[in-house]
Amino acid sequence: MTEPVFDESRRLQDRLHALVPGGAHTYARGADQYPEFMPPVLVRGSGARVWDADGNEYVEYGMGLRAVTLGHGYAPVVDAVRSVLDAGLNFSRPTVTELAAAEDFLDLVPTAEMVKFAKNGSDATTAALRLARAVTGRDLVAVCEQPFFSVDDWFIGATDMNAGIPAATSDLTVRFGYNDAASLRARFAEHQGRIAAVFLEAATALAEPEPGFLEEVRALCDEHGALLVFDEMITGFRWSPHGAQSVYGVTPDLSCWGKAMGNGFPIAALAGKREFMELGGLNTDADRVFLLSTTHGPESMSLTAFRAVARAYRETDPVSAMERAGRRLADGVNAAAAAAGVGDAVAAIGRPSCLVFTTRDADGAPSQAFRTLFLQELLRRGVLGQSFVVSAAHTDADIDHTIRAAAGALTVYRQALEAGTVDGLLQGRPVAPALRRTAAPRRLPGGAAR
Repeated sequence: MTEPVFDESRRLQDRLHALVPGGAHTYARGADQYPEFMPPVLVRGSGARVWDADGNEYVEYGMGLRAVTLGHGYAPVVDAVRSVLDAGLNFSRPTVTELAAAEDFLDLVPTAEMVKFAKNGSDATTAALRLARAVTGRDLVAVCEQPFFSVDDWFIGATDMNAGIPAATSDLTVRFGYNDAASLRARFAEHQGRIAAVFLEAATALAEPEPGFLEEVRALCDEHGALLVFDEMITGFRWSPHGAQSVYGVTPDLSCWGKAMGNGFPIAALAGKREFMELGGLNTDADRVFLLSTTHGPESMSLTAFRAVARAYRETDPVSAMERAGRRLADGVNAAAAAAGVGDAVAAIGRPSCLVFTTRDADGAPSQAFRTLFLQELLRRGVLGQSFVVSAAHTDADIDHTIRAAAGALTVYRQALEAGTVDGLLQGRPVAPALRRTAAPRRLPGGAAR
């Protein structure tokens, strides 16, 4: 095995730290999420492969934080976008592309009656909450105990990384458990007449709804007059192009979309029932809701990318391709873990189109240190990713490469388990949760170079 070098990536990462807080524009992409001395800074991608500034080539997983389902540089999307560049991209009035994109979206998501486009998922979820508050005249929001819904204060104030957010704002968000309708029922009882909306992902990589759970959430919202909001950022275009709501047969009042809508191009959407969405328009006698209004929301490039993505999902079956690749990868990695005698510590688990991997220590406890060791050894063998989230572009050769890389990484992992420590095997400090109160345990030593 040729040992990869990261000299140029480290230099560029130092410059990023000097110019960009956290060294990345998304916390989940930060250097503290990867082995300390192996922070690939990427220069290009094609299909499921990416290359860094040192020329190292990787099979990539995660795929743009789950935003790329068709593969990097997917020609039908790129060609469609290229075809509109010479015609101008942003105008002072709506374009025919906006109408066509709305028709395409509502054709894919027939449970919604109206849609409004935006540039990121947080704008969509915050607009959904604002709308729910206007509809109900209430102030509280109940969010499921799931990782992320928005960068805005109403959600971030309820996380550990809540510096700068007034307690009065944080106190307006309450939590309930997934597959625990009783906990939601308790929140409604504790805050009678105050909950405007219930937010949740219908399913996650690791959790499917138990029979009757989503139906009971729907019924509780109806009983207590709250709006039900599904976050379809991940499930949309990974579970189905029609969203998790189509898979599980429960229709929300509002749903929020993004990520894979543009196969990497920036686009998001708020969709829902006409009676609610019209409050942000001109067909209402009620006080209007400032729903979504952004300069770049309707620019032609991303809407054209979405239309090409929608066409790809109509004409081909990316979800089945992802499911097939994910099943093959999970079977291979898990077989390699069993062969290495570490099957209790490392496993590829979850929905095949959205796999993650477990990393446990010698006592069977989840471990950031052992996770970092696994990431380090995968990087050394040409695999990049905080997960095993695939795309439809992952080929059999990509999966085979990954299984071989995992098998090699697991021999080192076993050494650490037998020693009871990663000391002597892990270079640098372990990774840390992206949303945490302090920079420790990955505070920059001595500050970044200027």
